[in-house]
Amino acid sequence: MKLGTLKEGGRDGTLIVVSRDLKQAVKAVGIAPTLQAALDDWSNAAPRLNALSDQLNGGTASEAFALKMGSLASPLPRAYEFVDGSAYLPHVERVRRARGAEVPESFYTDPLMYQATSAGFLGPRDPVVVPSEDFGIDLEAEVVVVTDDVPMATTPMQATAHIQLIGLVNDVSLRGLIPGELAKGFGFLQSKPRSALSPVLVTPDELGDAWHGDKLHLPMRTWLNDTWFGEADCGVDMQFSFAELVAHVARTRPLTAGTIIGSGTIANQDTAKGASCLAEQRTVETLRDGQPSTPFLKFGDRLRIDVTDHAGASIFGSIEQTIVSQKG
Repeated sequence: MKLGTLKEGGRDGTLIVVSRDLKQAVKAVGIAPTLQAALDDWSNAAPRLNALSDQLNGGTASEAFALKMGSLASPLPRAYEFVDGSAYLPHVERVRRARGAEVPESFYTDPLMYQATSAGFLGPRDPVVVPSEDFGIDLEAEVVVVTDDVPMATTPMQATAHIQLIGLVNDVSLRGLIPGELAKGFGFLQSKPRSALSPVLVTPDELGDAWHGDKLHLPMRTWLNDTWFGEADCGVDMQFSFAELVAHVARTRPLTAGTIIGSGTIANQDTAKGASCLAEQRTVETLRDGQPSTPFLKFGDRLRIDVTDHAGASIFGSIEQTIVSQKG
């Protein structure tokens, strides 16, 4: 099934079930008012939401309405936790090689992750508002999973059963602020503003054979100002599966239902597939030409992020955003 959230009913919106073709929806009336409420009672809510999804896709849902993407908030307008990884080591290897640094051996066995911003997510068609272009505005096209309650010390094998929903995220980064923050040795803060989730999150069964090994095996397609930017394969070169990432986060603490785990920017060894963030493209250019030629995002730039099935149909709906100035 596919789940989304309308921009109505309060800060956490109103939960809806969305049709497979993303054209219709129905409110989850009487099941759960919000997606977080559904995740809090997932064992009871999921079967009822699935039944409603079957009715919607079968044309028998009596309260179905035409879905307008602009009416959607983030599926989870706010979450208890968002923990982001860097599971695609080709990106890490290239970035470090560009500055003459080696990749520590531990990176190949121990996931690189950080605590990201979760107090609010942008809607999939909301603008990205930034105070200054000088901050080095970048997109990061990633896959995310959402868990139910995960016990502390859960193993990767056990973690598979706790992955309930899958989606996309534009993990906005301000590259100009990152070096100074990392130099303090205390991690990201100002350099990581709010991110945007895809219009819908989907259950693993919706993905069929594209979801196996706890990885999504489809291209991540990105466009900048309507020009193709990249289509790196999400299943290739992912060093750690989502089950391994969930287990890593839960090693010393339980995870609350609604926890979001990010893959990190999708990147492949094959650079002909393009990039999923500007920093990656600029690194490729630096290694090839001695300096980057692709600029970071400017006010007025438009981006689009999408994953389609083998027939070319959007699975999660596309993230489509414009970069705008805080000053208007």
